[in-house]
Amino acid sequence: MKRKIVLLGLLVLPLVLYVYFSLVKHNQLFLPVITKNLKELPVHTALDGKPVALKGKISIVGFFGTTINRRKEAIFNLNQKINNKYKGFTDFQMVMLVPNGDQSAVKALEESLKHMGDISTWRFVFASPKAIQDFYTSFGTKEKLDDTGGSDYVFIVDKSRSLRGRRGQNKKGEHEYKDGYNTFIVSELHNDMTDDVKILLREYRLALRRNMPKGFKKEKLSNEE
Repeated sequence: MKRKIVLLGLLVLPLVLYVYFSLVKHNQLFLPVITKNLKELPVHTALDGKPVALKGKISIVGFFGTTINRRKEAIFNLNQKINNKYKGFTDFQMVMLVPNGDQSAVKALEESLKHMGDISTWRFVFASPKAIQDFYTSFGTKEKLDDTGGSDYVFIVDKSRSLRGRRGQNKKGEHEYKDGYNTFIVSELHNDMTDDVKILLREYRLALRRNMPKGFKKEKLSNEE
């Protein structure tokens, strides 16, 4: 009996380790919660007139400020490295907050984004500078909004309106903390953020499978690998 258990362990352990290391590039099987109970968006309608909310969505949240043109490089990086990779997942959205008055600049931005492919997940939300600041304060992040009401960083928010990121030890045993991702650093989006969004999406896929009624036919999830 003991021999069978040992043999079973030898067969199962390599598979478990393979799955573990294929999921992440750092030590987390689940993406840590940084801040709970973020405020809901200050405005519940996007630029296109459609409703938008964080609750029930996996959101990449950014703050453009009043200098849209200065952020074109960052927007391109986000679209190529994050949106194009995850836009096929159900309940995934890119939410960008902009101070009132820059609607025309954002409409021009939307037109330029269309040349880069499907932008249906991009949601542009306009609010007063104070409302945006109050919303941002609920994140409790190290980074602050600049004088234009914008930030070079974007943030991962889960369906329960919790800020997700990195907290704990990495593979090297070093302390690691990350609550946002710099949109001007391509390697940070390509490596850290891509990996972290993948972990969060897999959390929800696993939860969905666990909660399926017995005998329920499992349909392939959008973009499932």
